[in-house]
Amino acid sequence: MIMIQKSSSIENEFKRKQRHIIRRIIIRGILILDTPTCLGSGDTESPTDLSLLRDSISNHALLTGASIAGAIRNYLRECEHGYLTSEKADDLPTTLFGAIRSYKDNNQNTITIEDGNQSPLIIDDSISTSPIKSELRDGVKINSVTRTAAEKAKYDFEVLQAGTKFPLCFELLIEKASDEPSLLKGLAIALQGLEKGEISLGMKKQRGFGRCKVHNWQVWNFNLEDASDRIAWLTLDHSWSTNSPCTKSPAVNPFIVAAMKEAGLQFSEEWDDKRDRLTINATFTLATPLLIRSGQSSSDKAPDVVHLKSRRNGELQPVLSGTSLAGVLRHRAERIVNTLQKNTSIIDEIFGVDFSKDKAKKAKVSRLIVHESVIKETKDLVQNRIAIDRFTGGALHGALFNEQPIFGSDKTELNLELELRQPKPHEIGLLLLLIKDLWTGDLPVGGTSSIGRGRLQGKKATITLAYENKIWNITQASKNEPLIIDNSEDLEKFVDSLNEEVSA
Repeated sequence: MIMIQKSSSIENEFKRKQRHIIRRIIIRGILILDTPTCLGSGDTESPTDLSLLRDSISNHALLTGASIAGAIRNYLRECEHGYLTSEKADDLPTTLFGAIRSYKDNNQNTITIEDGNQSPLIIDDSISTSPIKSELRDGVKINSVTRTAAEKAKYDFEVLQAGTKFPLCFELLIEKASDEPSLLKGLAIALQGLEKGEISLGMKKQRGFGRCKVHNWQVWNFNLEDASDRIAWLTLDHSWSTNSPCTKSPAVNPFIVAAMKEAGLQFSEEWDDKRDRLTINATFTLATPLLIRSGQSSSDKAPDVVHLKSRRNGELQPVLSGTSLAGVLRHRAERIVNTLQKNTSIIDEIFGVDFSKDKAKKAKVSRLIVHESVIKETKDLVQNRIAIDRFTGGALHGALFNEQPIFGSDKTELNLELELRQPKPHEIGLLLLLIKDLWTGDLPVGGTSSIGRGRLQGKKATITLAYENKIWNITQASKNEPLIIDNSEDLEKFVDSLNEEVSA
Protein backbone atom coordinates (compact mmCIF):
# COMPACT_ATOMS: atom_id res chain seq x y z
CA MET A 1 0.00 0.00 0.00
CA ILE A 2 1.33 3.43 -0.99
CA MET A 3 1.09 6.14 1.67
CA ILE A 4 0.60 9.71 0.48
CA GLN A 5 1.66 12.33 2.98
CA LYS A 6 0.30 15.90 2.61
CA SER A 7 2.84 18.65 2.78
CA SER A 8 2.46 21.39 5.38
CA SER A 9 1.94 23.99 2.62
CA ILE A 10 -1.07 22.09 1.23
CA GLU A 11 -2.49 21.72 4.74
CA ASN A 12 -2.09 25.43 5.39
CA GLU A 13 -3.71 26.25 2.07
CA PHE A 14 -6.61 23.92 2.90
CA LYS A 15 -7.06 25.51 6.32
CA ARG A 16 -6.90 29.00 4.88
CA LYS A 17 -9.86 28.42 2.59
CA GLN A 18 -12.06 27.07 5.34
CA ARG A 19 -14.75 29.43 6.60
CA HIS A 20 -15.39 29.46 10.32
CA ILE A 21 -19.06 30.55 10.29
CA ILE A 22 -20.37 31.68 13.65
CA ARG A 23 -23.67 33.24 12.61
CA ARG A 24 -26.28 32.81 9.88
CA ILE A 25 -28.85 35.51 9.18
CA ILE A 26 -31.82 34.59 7.02
CA ILE A 27 -34.06 37.31 5.60
CA ARG A 28 -37.24 36.77 3.65
CA GLY A 29 -39.66 39.13 1.95
CA ILE A 30 -42.29 39.29 -0.77
CA LEU A 31 -41.28 41.19 -3.90
CA ILE A 32 -44.16 42.76 -5.84
CA LEU A 33 -43.71 44.20 -9.34
CA ASP A 34 -44.99 47.78 -9.64
CA THR A 35 -44.50 47.97 -13.41
CA PRO A 36 -44.20 45.36 -16.18
CA THR A 37 -40.87 43.55 -16.03
CA CYS A 38 -38.82 41.98 -18.81
CA LEU A 39 -36.91 38.92 -17.57
CA GLY A 40 -35.66 37.63 -20.91
CA SER A 41 -34.80 33.99 -21.50
CA GLY A 42 -32.73 34.39 -24.67
CA ASP A 43 -34.79 31.69 -26.41
CA THR A 44 -34.37 32.20 -30.17
CA GLU A 45 -37.18 29.75 -31.01
CA SER A 46 -39.83 31.74 -29.16
CA PRO A 47 -42.79 33.19 -31.11
CA THR A 48 -41.74 36.62 -29.79
CA ASP A 49 -38.37 38.26 -30.27
CA LEU A 50 -37.77 38.17 -26.52
CA SER A 51 -39.68 35.73 -24.32
CA LEU A 52 -39.86 35.47 -20.53
CA LEU A 53 -37.68 33.18 -18.45
CA ARG A 54 -39.85 30.35 -17.15
CA ASP A 55 -39.44 27.63 -14.58
CA SER A 56 -38.64 24.35 -16.37
CA ILE A 57 -41.28 22.40 -14.39
CA SER A 58 -44.21 24.77 -13.83
CA ASN A 59 -45.64 27.61 -15.88
CA HIS A 60 -44.30 30.16 -13.43
CA ALA A 61 -41.83 33.00 -13.97
CA LEU A 62 -38.26 32.53 -12.78
CA LEU A 63 -36.27 35.32 -11.14
CA THR A 64 -32.70 34.15 -10.80
CA GLY A 65 -30.53 34.92 -7.79
CA ALA A 66 -27.85 36.20 -10.18
CA SER A 67 -30.22 38.91 -11.46
CA ILE A 68 -31.07 40.02 -7.93
CA ALA A 69 -27.41 39.98 -6.85
CA GLY A 70 -26.31 42.02 -9.86
CA ALA A 71 -28.98 44.67 -9.28
CA ILE A 72 -28.17 44.92 -5.56
CA ARG A 73 -24.40 45.08 -6.13
CA ASN A 74 -24.83 47.84 -8.69
CA TYR A 75 -27.09 49.78 -6.30
CA LEU A 76 -24.55 49.56 -3.47
CA ARG A 77 -21.75 50.76 -5.75
CA GLU A 78 -23.82 53.75 -6.90
CA CYS A 79 -24.78 54.68 -3.34
CA GLU A 80 -21.20 54.55 -2.07
CA HIS A 81 -19.27 55.94 -5.06
CA GLY A 82 -21.82 57.58 -7.37
CA TYR A 83 -23.10 56.73 -10.85
CA LEU A 84 -20.81 55.35 -13.57
CA THR A 85 -17.94 54.65 -11.18
CA SER A 86 -15.88 51.55 -10.44
CA GLU A 87 -15.79 49.46 -7.29
CA LYS A 88 -12.91 49.78 -4.87
CA ALA A 89 -11.18 47.25 -2.68
CA ASP A 90 -12.87 46.61 0.68
CA ASP A 91 -15.90 48.79 -0.07
CA LEU A 92 -19.49 47.71 0.70
CA PRO A 93 -20.13 45.89 -2.63
CA THR A 94 -16.93 43.83 -2.44
CA THR A 95 -17.41 43.16 1.28
CA LEU A 96 -20.91 41.81 0.71
CA PHE A 97 -20.43 40.10 -2.66
CA GLY A 98 -16.75 39.17 -2.73
CA ALA A 99 -13.66 40.75 -4.23
CA ILE A 100 -13.35 41.89 -7.82
CA ARG A 101 -10.50 40.89 -10.16
CA SER A 102 -9.16 44.40 -10.59
CA TYR A 103 -9.79 47.89 -9.30
CA LYS A 104 -8.19 51.34 -9.33
CA ASP A 105 -6.50 52.77 -6.26
CA ASN A 106 -6.45 56.43 -5.23
CA ASN A 107 -3.74 57.17 -7.81
CA GLN A 108 -5.84 55.56 -10.56
CA ASN A 109 -3.42 52.64 -10.82
CA THR A 110 -5.00 49.32 -11.76
CA ILE A 111 -4.59 46.68 -9.03
CA THR A 112 -5.18 43.06 -10.06
CA ILE A 113 -6.27 40.38 -7.59
CA GLU A 114 -5.48 36.80 -8.53
CA ASP A 115 -7.94 35.23 -6.12
CA GLY A 116 -10.83 36.78 -4.21
CA ASN A 117 -13.09 35.77 -1.37
CA GLN A 118 -16.38 34.02 -1.82
CA SER A 119 -19.52 36.11 -1.40
CA PRO A 120 -20.88 35.82 2.15
CA LEU A 121 -24.40 36.61 0.87
CA ILE A 122 -26.45 33.77 -0.60
CA ILE A 123 -29.44 34.77 -2.76
CA ASP A 124 -31.86 32.05 -3.83
CA ASP A 125 -33.61 31.79 -7.17
CA SER A 126 -37.29 32.74 -6.88
CA ILE A 127 -40.36 31.38 -8.65
CA SER A 128 -43.48 33.53 -8.94
CA THR A 129 -46.33 32.63 -6.60
CA SER A 130 -48.81 32.36 -9.50
CA PRO A 131 -48.64 31.18 -13.12
CA ILE A 132 -47.26 33.62 -15.65
CA LYS A 133 -49.53 36.48 -16.65
CA SER A 134 -47.75 38.33 -19.41
CA GLU A 135 -48.24 41.25 -21.74
CA LEU A 136 -46.88 41.77 -25.23
CA ARG A 137 -45.14 45.03 -26.01
CA ASP A 138 -44.06 46.33 -29.40
CA GLY A 139 -40.88 48.27 -30.04
CA VAL A 140 -39.75 50.18 -33.11
CA LYS A 141 -36.92 52.53 -34.01
CA ILE A 142 -38.09 55.80 -35.58
CA ASN A 143 -36.02 57.56 -38.22
CA SER A 144 -35.36 61.04 -36.84
CA VAL A 145 -35.40 62.59 -40.34
CA THR A 146 -38.51 61.01 -41.88
CA ARG A 147 -40.22 60.35 -38.51
CA THR A 148 -41.30 56.94 -39.78
CA ALA A 149 -40.34 53.44 -38.70
CA ALA A 150 -36.77 52.50 -39.62
CA GLU A 151 -36.29 49.46 -41.87
CA LYS A 152 -36.07 46.10 -40.03
CA ALA A 153 -36.26 47.84 -36.66
CA LYS A 154 -39.61 46.44 -35.51
CA TYR A 155 -39.60 43.93 -32.64
CA ASP A 156 -41.81 42.64 -29.84
CA PHE A 157 -41.09 41.33 -26.36
CA GLU A 158 -42.94 39.65 -23.52
CA VAL A 159 -43.19 41.25 -20.08
CA LEU A 160 -44.55 40.12 -16.73
CA GLN A 161 -47.64 41.95 -15.56
CA ALA A 162 -47.42 44.39 -12.67
CA GLY A 163 -48.56 42.78 -9.43
CA THR A 164 -46.61 39.55 -9.94
CA LYS A 165 -45.16 38.34 -6.62
CA PHE A 166 -41.86 36.60 -5.91
CA PRO A 167 -40.78 35.22 -2.50
CA LEU A 168 -37.21 36.33 -1.80
CA CYS A 169 -34.71 34.64 0.51
CA PHE A 170 -31.30 35.97 1.54
CA GLU A 171 -28.79 34.25 3.82
CA LEU A 172 -25.80 36.13 5.20
CA LEU A 173 -22.89 34.09 6.54
CA ILE A 174 -20.87 35.79 9.27
CA GLU A 175 -17.36 34.41 9.72
CA LYS A 176 -15.41 34.69 12.94
CA ALA A 177 -12.82 37.09 11.53
CA SER A 178 -15.23 39.11 9.37
CA ASP A 179 -16.36 42.71 9.89
CA GLU A 180 -19.92 41.98 10.98
CA PRO A 181 -21.12 45.63 11.33
CA SER A 182 -19.98 46.45 7.76
CA LEU A 183 -21.68 43.35 6.36
CA LEU A 184 -24.93 44.18 8.14
CA LYS A 185 -24.72 47.82 7.09
CA GLY A 186 -24.27 46.89 3.42
CA LEU A 187 -27.10 44.39 3.58
CA ALA A 188 -29.42 46.91 5.27
CA ILE A 189 -28.70 49.57 2.62
CA ALA A 190 -29.32 47.09 -0.19
CA LEU A 191 -32.57 45.78 1.26
CA GLN A 192 -33.74 49.31 1.97
CA GLY A 193 -33.29 49.99 -1.74
CA LEU A 194 -35.65 47.11 -2.50
CA GLU A 195 -38.06 48.33 0.16
CA LYS A 196 -38.19 51.88 -1.26
CA GLY A 197 -38.48 50.75 -4.88
CA GLU A 198 -35.09 52.20 -5.87
CA ILE A 199 -33.78 48.93 -7.36
CA SER A 200 -35.22 47.78 -10.69
CA LEU A 201 -34.91 44.31 -12.20
CA GLY A 202 -34.66 42.89 -15.70
CA MET A 203 -34.22 44.68 -19.01
CA LYS A 204 -35.14 48.21 -20.10
CA LYS A 205 -34.87 49.57 -16.57
CA GLN A 206 -34.04 53.02 -18.00
CA ARG A 207 -37.47 53.05 -19.63
CA GLY A 208 -39.61 52.29 -16.61
CA PHE A 209 -39.70 48.49 -16.62
CA GLY A 210 -38.81 46.33 -13.63
CA ARG A 211 -39.78 48.67 -10.78
CA CYS A 212 -40.61 46.71 -7.64
CA LYS A 213 -40.94 46.83 -3.87
CA VAL A 214 -40.51 44.28 -1.08
CA HIS A 215 -42.96 43.86 1.79
CA ASN A 216 -43.43 41.57 4.82
CA TRP A 217 -39.82 41.30 6.01
CA GLN A 218 -38.89 38.33 8.21
CA VAL A 219 -35.46 38.07 9.87
CA TRP A 220 -33.92 35.06 11.66
CA ASN A 221 -30.68 35.46 13.59
CA PHE A 222 -28.97 32.11 14.25
CA ASN A 223 -25.94 32.00 16.55
CA LEU A 224 -24.19 28.79 15.45
CA GLU A 225 -22.10 28.75 18.61
CA ASP A 226 -25.32 28.01 20.50
CA ALA A 227 -26.67 24.43 20.27
CA SER A 228 -30.36 25.43 20.25
CA ASP A 229 -29.79 27.95 17.44
CA ARG A 230 -27.93 25.35 15.41
CA ILE A 231 -30.89 22.97 15.71
CA ALA A 232 -33.30 25.78 14.84
CA TRP A 233 -31.31 26.62 11.70
CA LEU A 234 -31.19 22.96 10.65
CA THR A 235 -34.96 22.56 11.13
CA LEU A 236 -35.91 25.79 9.34
CA ASP A 237 -38.16 25.09 6.38
CA HIS A 238 -36.55 26.71 3.34
CA SER A 239 -39.49 25.96 1.04
CA TRP A 240 -41.65 28.86 2.30
CA SER A 241 -44.14 26.40 3.75
CA THR A 242 -46.71 27.82 6.16
CA ASN A 243 -46.09 24.97 8.60
CA SER A 244 -42.47 25.67 9.43
CA PRO A 245 -40.86 23.17 11.86
CA CYS A 246 -38.37 25.81 13.03
CA THR A 247 -38.69 26.54 16.75
CA LYS A 248 -37.07 30.00 16.46
CA SER A 249 -39.59 32.72 15.62
CA PRO A 250 -38.53 35.42 13.16
CA ALA A 251 -38.57 39.16 13.73
CA VAL A 252 -41.41 40.46 11.54
CA ASN A 253 -41.64 44.10 10.50
CA PRO A 254 -42.64 45.99 7.33
CA PHE A 255 -39.32 47.92 7.53
CA ILE A 256 -36.13 45.95 7.07
CA VAL A 257 -33.91 48.03 9.41
CA ALA A 258 -36.45 47.71 12.23
CA ALA A 259 -36.76 43.95 11.62
CA MET A 260 -32.98 43.51 11.74
CA LYS A 261 -32.76 45.54 14.95
CA GLU A 262 -35.55 43.46 16.51
CA ALA A 263 -33.58 40.32 15.62
CA GLY A 264 -30.69 41.60 17.74
CA LEU A 265 -28.42 42.76 14.90
CA GLN A 266 -26.30 45.85 15.55
CA PHE A 267 -24.97 48.11 12.79
CA SER A 268 -24.65 51.77 11.89
CA GLU A 269 -27.55 53.33 9.99
CA GLU A 270 -25.54 56.37 8.90
CA TRP A 271 -24.26 56.45 5.32
CA ASP A 272 -23.50 59.09 2.72
CA ASP A 273 -25.47 58.75 -0.51
CA LYS A 274 -23.15 59.79 -3.38
CA ARG A 275 -25.75 59.62 -6.16
CA ASP A 276 -26.02 62.93 -8.06
CA ARG A 277 -29.29 63.22 -9.94
CA LEU A 278 -31.96 65.57 -11.20
CA THR A 279 -35.55 64.38 -10.86
CA ILE A 280 -38.61 65.88 -12.50
CA ASN A 281 -42.09 64.91 -11.34
CA ALA A 282 -44.70 66.60 -13.52
CA THR A 283 -48.48 66.30 -13.71
CA PHE A 284 -50.16 66.70 -17.10
CA THR A 285 -53.62 66.40 -18.55
CA LEU A 286 -54.67 65.46 -22.09
CA ALA A 287 -55.26 68.46 -24.34
CA THR A 288 -56.17 66.19 -27.28
CA PRO A 289 -56.87 62.46 -27.74
CA LEU A 290 -53.87 60.15 -27.34
CA LEU A 291 -53.08 56.96 -29.24
CA ILE A 292 -50.11 54.70 -28.61
CA ARG A 293 -50.64 51.56 -30.64
CA SER A 294 -50.94 48.32 -28.72
CA GLY A 295 -49.55 45.03 -30.02
CA GLN A 296 -52.50 43.04 -28.66
CA SER A 297 -56.23 43.54 -28.32
CA SER A 298 -58.54 42.32 -25.57
CA SER A 299 -61.08 40.70 -27.94
CA ASP A 300 -61.66 39.74 -31.58
CA LYS A 301 -64.25 42.52 -31.91
CA ALA A 302 -61.82 45.24 -30.87
CA PRO A 303 -61.06 48.13 -33.26
CA ASP A 304 -58.20 47.81 -35.72
CA VAL A 305 -56.00 50.05 -33.56
CA VAL A 306 -56.37 50.44 -29.78
CA HIS A 307 -54.40 52.46 -27.24
CA LEU A 308 -51.76 50.67 -25.16
CA LYS A 309 -53.08 49.39 -21.82
CA SER A 310 -51.34 47.62 -18.96
CA ARG A 311 -52.77 45.84 -15.95
CA ARG A 312 -52.59 47.67 -12.63
CA ASN A 313 -54.29 46.35 -9.49
CA GLY A 314 -56.13 43.77 -11.58
CA GLU A 315 -57.53 46.26 -14.12
CA LEU A 316 -56.38 47.29 -17.57
CA GLN A 317 -55.45 50.96 -17.56
CA PRO A 318 -54.14 53.18 -20.35
CA VAL A 319 -50.45 54.05 -20.04
CA LEU A 320 -47.86 56.30 -21.60
CA SER A 321 -44.92 53.94 -21.99
CA GLY A 322 -41.40 55.00 -21.12
CA THR A 323 -40.10 53.80 -24.49
CA SER A 324 -42.56 56.02 -26.40
CA LEU A 325 -41.84 59.10 -24.31
CA ALA A 326 -38.07 58.59 -24.42
CA GLY A 327 -38.14 58.32 -28.22
CA VAL A 328 -40.14 61.54 -28.53
CA LEU A 329 -37.81 63.37 -26.16
CA ARG A 330 -34.71 62.20 -28.01
CA HIS A 331 -35.98 63.31 -31.41
CA ARG A 332 -36.97 66.74 -30.12
CA ALA A 333 -33.59 67.08 -28.36
CA GLU A 334 -31.86 66.35 -31.67
CA ARG A 335 -33.90 69.07 -33.35
CA ILE A 336 -33.07 71.61 -30.62
CA VAL A 337 -29.34 70.87 -30.75
CA ASN A 338 -29.28 70.91 -34.56
CA THR A 339 -31.09 74.27 -34.53
CA LEU A 340 -28.49 75.69 -32.15
CA GLN A 341 -25.83 73.99 -34.35
CA LYS A 342 -22.70 71.97 -33.51
CA ASN A 343 -21.77 69.57 -30.75
CA THR A 344 -24.52 66.94 -31.17
CA SER A 345 -22.65 64.53 -28.87
CA ILE A 346 -24.79 65.82 -26.01
CA ILE A 347 -27.63 63.60 -27.30
CA ASP A 348 -25.59 60.41 -26.97
CA GLU A 349 -24.32 61.51 -23.56
CA ILE A 350 -27.87 61.79 -22.22
CA PHE A 351 -29.83 59.14 -24.12
CA GLY A 352 -27.07 56.58 -24.67
CA VAL A 353 -25.74 54.76 -27.72
CA ASP A 354 -26.96 51.43 -29.10
CA PHE A 355 -23.89 49.58 -30.42
CA SER A 356 -26.02 47.18 -32.51
CA LYS A 357 -27.37 50.13 -34.54
CA ASP A 358 -24.27 52.32 -34.64
CA LYS A 359 -21.09 50.25 -34.54
CA ALA A 360 -18.94 53.29 -35.15
CA LYS A 361 -19.66 54.43 -31.60
CA LYS A 362 -19.00 52.79 -28.27
CA ALA A 363 -22.10 51.44 -26.53
CA LYS A 364 -23.31 53.64 -23.69
CA VAL A 365 -26.23 53.30 -21.31
CA SER A 366 -28.82 56.07 -21.08
CA ARG A 367 -28.37 58.43 -18.13
CA LEU A 368 -31.96 59.62 -18.52
CA ILE A 369 -34.47 57.36 -16.79
CA VAL A 370 -38.00 57.69 -18.21
CA HIS A 371 -40.70 55.94 -16.20
CA GLU A 372 -43.98 54.53 -17.45
CA SER A 373 -47.07 56.59 -16.53
CA VAL A 374 -50.64 55.46 -15.87
CA ILE A 375 -53.28 57.81 -17.32
CA LYS A 376 -56.23 58.22 -14.98
CA GLU A 377 -59.89 59.05 -15.71
CA THR A 378 -60.01 58.60 -19.49
CA LYS A 379 -62.67 57.57 -21.99
CA ASP A 380 -62.38 55.10 -24.89
CA LEU A 381 -64.17 56.22 -28.06
CA VAL A 382 -63.96 54.63 -31.50
CA GLN A 383 -63.26 56.78 -34.54
CA ASN A 384 -63.74 55.54 -38.13
CA ARG A 385 -61.24 56.61 -40.75
CA ILE A 386 -60.74 55.96 -44.43
CA ALA A 387 -57.99 56.60 -46.93
CA ILE A 388 -58.77 58.81 -49.95
CA ASP A 389 -57.62 57.97 -53.46
CA ARG A 390 -55.64 61.04 -54.52
CA PHE A 391 -56.38 60.46 -58.21
CA THR A 392 -60.16 60.06 -58.10
CA GLY A 393 -60.80 61.94 -54.87
CA GLY A 394 -62.98 59.07 -53.67
CA ALA A 395 -62.64 56.45 -50.98
CA LEU A 396 -59.76 54.03 -51.51
CA HIS A 397 -61.06 50.47 -51.82
CA GLY A 398 -60.43 48.32 -48.73
CA ALA A 399 -58.96 51.20 -46.72
CA LEU A 400 -61.71 51.64 -44.13
CA PHE A 401 -60.42 51.19 -40.56
CA ASN A 402 -61.28 52.30 -37.05
CA GLU A 403 -59.17 53.45 -34.12
CA GLN A 404 -59.77 53.70 -30.38
CA PRO A 405 -57.70 56.51 -28.84
CA ILE A 406 -58.25 57.68 -25.28
CA PHE A 407 -59.96 60.98 -24.55
CA GLY A 408 -59.40 63.16 -21.53
CA SER A 409 -61.75 64.98 -19.17
CA ASP A 410 -61.45 67.54 -16.38
CA LYS A 411 -60.24 64.76 -14.05
CA THR A 412 -57.69 63.22 -16.42
CA GLU A 413 -54.13 63.15 -15.07
CA LEU A 414 -50.83 61.50 -15.84
CA ASN A 415 -47.64 61.87 -13.83
CA LEU A 416 -44.38 61.95 -15.75
CA GLU A 417 -41.26 60.99 -13.82
CA LEU A 418 -37.83 61.68 -15.28
CA GLU A 419 -34.43 61.16 -13.67
CA LEU A 420 -31.13 62.42 -15.10
CA ARG A 421 -28.06 60.89 -13.47
CA GLN A 422 -24.85 62.89 -13.04
CA PRO A 423 -26.44 65.96 -14.62
CA LYS A 424 -24.40 68.77 -16.10
CA PRO A 425 -25.78 72.33 -16.29
CA HIS A 426 -26.24 72.31 -20.09
CA GLU A 427 -27.95 68.89 -19.94
CA ILE A 428 -30.40 70.24 -17.36
CA GLY A 429 -31.06 73.16 -19.70
CA LEU A 430 -31.90 70.81 -22.58
CA LEU A 431 -34.22 68.78 -20.37
CA LEU A 432 -36.01 71.96 -19.26
CA LEU A 433 -36.64 72.90 -22.89
CA LEU A 434 -38.11 69.44 -23.51
CA ILE A 435 -40.44 69.79 -20.52
CA LYS A 436 -41.49 73.23 -21.81
CA ASP A 437 -42.42 71.76 -25.20
CA LEU A 438 -44.44 69.01 -23.53
CA TRP A 439 -46.07 71.56 -21.20
CA THR A 440 -47.26 73.84 -24.00
CA GLY A 441 -48.42 71.03 -26.29
CA ASP A 442 -45.75 71.78 -28.89
CA LEU A 443 -44.28 68.27 -28.52
CA PRO A 444 -46.91 65.55 -29.16
CA VAL A 445 -46.46 61.99 -27.94
CA GLY A 446 -47.71 58.72 -29.40
CA GLY A 447 -48.88 58.06 -32.95
CA THR A 448 -51.12 59.98 -35.38
CA SER A 449 -49.79 63.31 -34.14
CA SER A 450 -50.22 64.69 -37.67
CA ILE A 451 -54.01 64.71 -37.16
CA GLY A 452 -53.83 66.53 -33.84
CA ARG A 453 -53.44 63.74 -31.30
CA GLY A 454 -50.99 63.30 -28.44
CA ARG A 455 -50.76 66.85 -27.10
CA LEU A 456 -50.43 67.40 -23.35
CA GLN A 457 -51.09 70.34 -21.04
CA GLY A 458 -48.96 70.87 -17.95
CA LYS A 459 -50.49 71.48 -14.52
CA LYS A 460 -47.64 71.29 -12.01
CA ALA A 461 -44.05 70.11 -11.77
CA THR A 462 -41.40 69.64 -9.10
CA ILE A 463 -37.73 69.75 -10.12
CA THR A 464 -35.20 68.46 -7.57
CA LEU A 465 -31.43 68.75 -7.88
CA ALA A 466 -30.07 66.29 -5.33
CA TYR A 467 -26.41 67.27 -4.99
CA GLU A 468 -27.25 70.96 -4.44
CA ASN A 469 -30.39 70.19 -2.43
CA LYS A 470 -32.47 72.61 -4.53
CA ILE A 471 -36.15 72.34 -5.42
CA TRP A 472 -38.14 74.33 -7.99
CA ASN A 473 -41.94 74.25 -8.33
CA ILE A 474 -43.89 75.10 -11.49
CA THR A 475 -47.68 75.45 -11.45
CA GLN A 476 -50.38 76.46 -13.92
CA ALA A 477 -54.00 75.95 -12.88
CA SER A 478 -55.28 75.95 -16.48
CA LYS A 479 -54.18 76.84 -19.97
CA ASN A 480 -55.55 80.37 -19.61
CA GLU A 481 -53.95 80.96 -16.20
CA PRO A 482 -50.44 82.44 -15.77
CA LEU A 483 -47.44 80.18 -15.26
CA ILE A 484 -45.86 80.41 -11.79
CA ILE A 485 -42.18 79.36 -11.46
CA ASP A 486 -40.07 79.42 -8.28
CA ASN A 487 -36.71 81.15 -8.86
CA SER A 488 -37.05 81.19 -12.62
CA GLU A 489 -33.67 82.94 -12.87
CA ASP A 490 -31.91 79.77 -11.72
CA LEU A 491 -33.61 77.70 -14.40
CA GLU A 492 -32.80 80.26 -17.08
CA LYS A 493 -29.10 79.92 -16.21
CA PHE A 494 -29.27 76.20 -17.11
CA VAL A 495 -30.76 77.07 -20.51
CA ASP A 496 -28.07 79.72 -21.07
CA SER A 497 -25.40 77.12 -20.35
CA LEU A 498 -26.90 74.94 -23.10
CA ASN A 499 -26.42 77.75 -25.63
CA GLU A 500 -22.79 78.11 -24.55
CA GLU A 501 -22.12 74.36 -24.68
CA VAL A 502 -23.52 73.57 -28.13
CA SER A 503 -21.80 76.57 -29.69
CA ALA A 504 -18.42 75.71 -28.18
